[in-house]
Amino acid sequence: MNLKTNDKLIKLLVLLVIASTFIIFLSGFSFADVGSFESYDSGSSSSWDSDSSWDSDYSSSSGGSSFIFFSSPGGIILFIIIIIIIAVSNNNRNNRPHSSIPNPNLNPTARKSEDQIVSEIQAHDELFNKDDIIAWSKDLFVRLQQAWTKRDWSEIRVFETNALFEQHKNQLQGYIDNNTINVMDRICVNYANLYDYRISGDKELLTIKLNSRMQDYIIDATTKQVIKGDKNIERTNSYFLTFERKMGVKTKPGTTAVNTTNCPNCGAPTQITSAGKCEYCGSIITTGEYNWCLSNLERASY
Repeated sequence: MNLKTNDKLIKLLVLLVIASTFIIFLSGFSFADVGSFESYDSGSSSSWDSDSSWDSDYSSSSGGSSFIFFSSPGGIILFIIIIIIIAVSNNNRNNRPHSSIPNPNLNPTARKSEDQIVSEIQAHDELFNKDDIIAWSKDLFVRLQQAWTKRDWSEIRVFETNALFEQHKNQLQGYIDNNTINVMDRICVNYANLYDYRISGDKELLTIKLNSRMQDYIIDATTKQVIKGDKNIERTNSYFLTFERKMGVKTKPGTTAVNTTNCPNCGAPTQITSAGKCEYCGSIITTGEYNWCLSNLERASY
């Protein structure tokens, strides 16, 4: 069996593992947080997220959980697939050439320094200011959490690209349909810094890494009772916020205030349609044509 065949086999087996795991555990989790990052175990005071392993309700101390898993057909199949993957991987490890070149997309130490990012942006935008954009991103992050709790994503329209706005709005609608509220309270941004900057086509992409602490739990919208999570626990997580704007756009004085309510094109009080248009001048202002727009928000694993 050659290396290409082994690689294809591993990819197929990995897909089978993912599918099996998804089917077995799907009913055990519910997603929350802006962008649906956090997940809770019902009735538990702790959660499971990308930075941790199984929470206490799923540990071996539960006694019968492992027996139930291996006694089910899905569990047995999954166990066999894992054994095959381990065997094939060990064989490939002895045959594959070793690469000494790290993948910069996976290596956090390969990112640009803040000074380098500032220098690259100021080469064509002399008014760009690191402190202003950091303060703006912190304020925007807090405003995102507050709008999520209020279940009103319309006030965020001016700050997000069309794709991200629709994604978040649909996720939030899920809570509304279920008559639940994902409460974000006592929001505190511990720190934020410039993380990466690059040009893609005619767009500038600026990524900021932000660390925050907040209460994060789900309540019934009618009874206000906590149904998932724990309101007495403050969760600390890091996030990557990626902003984009069209190449050639320059910083305008006063445009880094998160409470700006005027159209960046015509200056009229902002009334943004669902398509991201200013109702006064018709400009689409959520594509980075006039200022930075949030295009991606994800939880950091490091």
